[in-house]
Amino acid sequence: MTVHEGDVYAIFNNKFSSFALYDGKDGDNFHPYKVSLRFHEREHDEKIIASMRKWLASSEVIDVPNFSLLREIDRVVCVNLACKVLHISKTTNDKWMVFLWDGTDAPPISIYNKLEDELHNPLPLHFEPLPPSRDVLCTFPTVGTILRVILDVDCVTYILQLLKVDQWMKFFHVFCKMHDGLWYGVFTSSSMIRDMPNDDILIFERQSNCDQRSLGELDRMPYWSCPWPSKITEVKRIDVPFSTLMDVLTCKKETNNFRCVVRFVAVIPWRVEDFRAPCGAYRVRFTLEDPTARIHAYAHAENGEEFFNCSSSDALKRKVIKLLGVPVSRDGEAIMGGARNPPWVQCYLKSNPIKQRHWIFETKLLG
Repeated sequence: MTVHEGDVYAIFNNKFSSFALYDGKDGDNFHPYKVSLRFHEREHDEKIIASMRKWLASSEVIDVPNFSLLREIDRVVCVNLACKVLHISKTTNDKWMVFLWDGTDAPPISIYNKLEDELHNPLPLHFEPLPPSRDVLCTFPTVGTILRVILDVDCVTYILQLLKVDQWMKFFHVFCKMHDGLWYGVFTSSSMIRDMPNDDILIFERQSNCDQRSLGELDRMPYWSCPWPSKITEVKRIDVPFSTLMDVLTCKKETNNFRCVVRFVAVIPWRVEDFRAPCGAYRVRFTLEDPTARIHAYAHAENGEEFFNCSSSDALKRKVIKLLGVPVSRDGEAIMGGARNPPWVQCYLKSNPIKQRHWIFETKLLG
């Protein structure tokens, strides 16, 4: 078997090769209608032919022009995607992973982790065990979700030969799933790949939408924060254009400031009473997310004083509960352990992306 320009070919050698041709339709007839002289039937041939017929029957979906955008995934489901292949890597657990992108924002996911679990079982910043290097990250688009897809198939070698980095491709029967509030995909034996011509209308639509988002100030806000983020936070400087967290991570300056729209999905320490160090200064680490990335950001010392806005302990508890999306009962009591859906809020970040350190500043939590 060989691959040439994206197509798979079988090469027959007269000296030692053999072949048999079978009916591709589903049925109980396992007798080939044509064979080569050297062909000898084996015991497990029937099982292989039956599996191939089953795969062929399911492949009819290729003719159905039904492709979902990443922003249209609203539950664990099997979908067809038209995406650009950004990167391919092997994970530390020996799985191959493909990074796909179509320029749209996947929907936010409710967080089921308890606040108190963050210290010993923190929410991951990324789905893969180890993130791509900074050099690789800087090649990624800064707008739109990048979907990690695991190749869960036996014929990984052939799939890898078909995949082309920086090329748009069609993916069929990809299972989209959730893990700790992050979307990921699984490419299984029932999944398929097909090349896309450069003039495919699906490429034009996706690239055009992305180009518009890259140019507009408000279009860099998460799609799901429209028409405007919650007003439970306030930033001092509203003249600064919006940035995504991927903008933050890939910035080439040693330090820079960013105005972002994010969700606060976790905090350490989780008890408001422990937000201050013994010296009295705030020392709080939040996990922030938007459709492009997750990061840790700190509310520290005087920046923490400004962010928490000199609140009393009870008032601060109410603010933090609202910020982290903790559900509340009719009488206003927090329902700990329930699904959390943090609101989209504005915050101002000071960042050193090279050292991967980020701080919240010039932002107030109003509640």
